[in-house]
Amino acid sequence: MDRRSFLESLSAASIASIAAAATLSEKADALEQAMSESLSRTVVEPFACDIGGDNSYGPMPFLMGTDPRLPKMPDRPTLIDFYKLRFAPAEHVLQSARLALNNGLNEKVVMACLLHDISVYGLVRTDHGYWCAQMIKPYVDEEVSWAIEKHQALRFFADESVNYAYPEAYIRFFGAEYKPEPYIEQAYREARNHKWYMTSRLITLNDLYSFEKGVEVDIDDFTDIVGRNFRQPAEGLGFDGSPVAHMWRSMIWPNNFL
Repeated sequence: MDRRSFLESLSAASIASIAAAATLSEKADALEQAMSESLSRTVVEPFACDIGGDNSYGPMPFLMGTDPRLPKMPDRPTLIDFYKLRFAPAEHVLQSARLALNNGLNEKVVMACLLHDISVYGLVRTDHGYWCAQMIKPYVDEEVSWAIEKHQALRFFADESVNYAYPEAYIRFFGAEYKPEPYIEQAYREARNHKWYMTSRLITLNDLYSFEKGVEVDIDDFTDIVGRNFRQPAEGLGFDGSPVAHMWRSMIWPNNFL
């Protein structure tokens, strides 16, 4: 979002708070709070979960079924359908998977890179490694779901043996003194000695923090890998009666009132 659009999006209360601040430091704190509130609307909460109605369709406070603001999903949606109609453009995971493929890694790692952040696109950002792993567990090899869950912790810890350094982006985002929560540190210790540690570590090695300009990657480029490594239910994702079917339905109809 550009500066002008951001300022126009602020509430009257946020603008008043910034204006009333006496010092530059207080103004910065007030602005940061306003940015945090903006992010909670535009990033932490997926776009499709805004049922307020702010376009030509008008208010839809009691929406049920297909939301006219979203592409209609097929009756028996596949993983590819979700990439095209719910996760798109999904540059991050597509470029991560492409990098893993170009680096000659096996298909389990490529598949893990392709899936590792999909909950962020369609469902929830917090603890995304755990959510992603749970969403896909019935449909992939156990090693793939385990690696995706653990990558959330591993990305905070360097591994000199494979030239993985703590991401500079995290220093910019969270500050040089940031320490992960105790449960993240515990998950790292558990993963470090696990037989599948390197599978998860390879996700972090191919987890791009900036997009490669001029490179377009399409989910159709991975059709064969998905076909060999993702057990697509015949009933369609969301309708196969699995323990996670409700998560996929929530992405199909994210604005259902009930």
